[in-house]
Amino acid sequence: MTNKSAMQRALSIIKDEHCSLAAVLHGMLYLVREIRKRGAKPDLAVLRAMVYYIDSFSERFHHPKEDEYLYAALRQRTAKASTLLEEVEQDHAEGGKLIRDLEQSLLRYDAGGAQQFDAFAKSVEEYAEFHWRHMRLEEDRLMPLAQQHLTERDWERIANAFSENGDPLFGVECDQEFRALFTRIVTLAPAPLGVGAPLT
Repeated sequence: MTNKSAMQRALSIIKDEHCSLAAVLHGMLYLVREIRKRGAKPDLAVLRAMVYYIDSFSERFHHPKEDEYLYAALRQRTAKASTLLEEVEQDHAEGGKLIRDLEQSLLRYDAGGAQQFDAFAKSVEEYAEFHWRHMRLEEDRLMPLAQQHLTERDWERIANAFSENGDPLFGVECDQEFRALFTRIVTLAPAPLGVGAPLT
């Protein structure tokens, strides 16, 4: 029998991180739509902060912990997850490539102006679509398998990995850095995303 408090703690942290990433992605899609439909002036500071958050938080922090703790434990406990684990791990590799493409398209948009907007918008939309699919795969299929097959000790390790502050790279300072960056995005982004100046 699993330790429900550890399991719930682990799943809650993972889903909360998914929600934070989803909020930033929704924000980027909103800004892209406003630029496309209303000809709004792009706020490149907000867009850069959003891309940096996605890259730093998702690709360098969230996904590696999923790989090392959640996926590894599930692979040990059941062969039923093998195909699904291959798919989500392949997604993590693909996500790294897509975020590099997104960063490059933002740099080109910053340097080249409106003529580079369509390529940037396409990169945002492709990354968002990829991430929605990936998060649904994890939450709808992988997490239920983990709930069925992981042990109390597995869940304790996963929960500790996602919540501990001892690692200097992902410790208190890093956590504060991401909270500060998320706050900056909310402060800079216009309503209804945040409390910044309206788009003009």
